[in-house]
Amino acid sequence: MVDKAAGTEESVTTGRADASGTPGTSGTSDTEVLTRAHAYLREVVAAVGDEQWGAATPCDGWTVRQVLNHARIDQQGYGLALTGGQPDSDPFHPADALDGDPVAELAKVLDAVAEAYAALPADSEQVPTPLGPLPLPLAVGAAAMDAAVHAWDIAVATGQDRPLPAETAEGIGPTAEQLVDHLRDAFKVFAPARETPDAHDRSATLLAFLGRDPHWSPRTS
Repeated sequence: MVDKAAGTEESVTTGRADASGTPGTSGTSDTEVLTRAHAYLREVVAAVGDEQWGAATPCDGWTVRQVLNHARIDQQGYGLALTGGQPDSDPFHPADALDGDPVAELAKVLDAVAEAYAALPADSEQVPTPLGPLPLPLAVGAAAMDAAVHAWDIAVATGQDRPLPAETAEGIGPTAEQLVDHLRDAFKVFAPARETPDAHDRSATLLAFLGRDPHWSPRTS
């Protein structure tokens, strides 16, 4: 699973030598990284068939419904953290049920998160997140990483030909490099990193670093 530490009050930057945060190496702004990750999640969720919501996913023991609910609540958490609020549901016990139109409900949350981050002053040094206060580039990158990786989970679980976009992976990379090992060691929220099957494939490299099998596919009965 991703971001099991969501909701902890301990800053993930505690004790780290470099917590300044850096923008994505693709040359895009931090908000563009989040916009791309959100667009990927929206596209994938919109393509899920009615009969596919109960399918197994790379998140062991969770259905597509649960991964979507987890991702939606996580994103809600990033938005509400900026105003001192928190979701009313536990992202690590997501319901295996859909409440209303999944595309519309997700859109409400993603729109609110995007607006909240876009409204922050560009010179903000630290902003509140479910992971504790983070430099703005890392906060945006963490939200983008969560959205993008769960979009990939849903895409592969439902047989979609929608790989994690390389540009999105490239933009998330610096955040993953600064945060994931700490989250993995302190909170056990990521599986151990896997060997990268192709070092030139930025998306596969990121997924493997996050403990996912870039070639995961549903089991055949």
